[in-house]
Amino acid sequence: MVIVGGGVIGCSIAYHLTLLGLTDVVLLERHQLTAGTTWHAAGLITSAGMTDETSLFMSRYSRDLYSRLEAETGHSTGFREIGHISIASNPDRLESLRRTGAWMRGFGVPDTEISPAELQELWPLLRTDDVLAGFLVPDEGRADPVGVATALAKGARSRGAHIVNGVSATG
Repeated sequence: MVIVGGGVIGCSIAYHLTLLGLTDVVLLERHQLTAGTTWHAAGLITSAGMTDETSLFMSRYSRDLYSRLEAETGHSTGFREIGHISIASNPDRLESLRRTGAWMRGFGVPDTEISPAELQELWPLLRTDDVLAGFLVPDEGRADPVGVATALAKGARSRGAHIVNGVSATG
């Protein structure tokens, strides 16, 4: 297997292929790992906006993986469970977030409706006079994208993958 690109997606593919038992895996990166868009990604780990089961599964799977990857590889992903909040300031948005929350709870995501006062406690600088409700998923958060990719690469290498920097794929 040859993987082109050493960002978080390429490193994840290498990690997961080796996790499945494949050892003939080579990842090629034209510069160095994470030198492309991964190094400046936001690193948000959230299920917000997921509208299908596959996307929701991938979001939650990533959250769970990043929270345990450091113990496996010894390299920090920087994952921090700081929570995720969505805010409704009009009735249509409130209805939409309630529907989404019910759907997500059906898949085990702890999406909880909270009052403007509870929002104010969590985020003291937030102006809540026009807020109808908030929706909190407390176990989501953010990670360091470079740390995630590096930990995934380390995990892939430990199971036999070869990672080669400074090689461009031309065909």
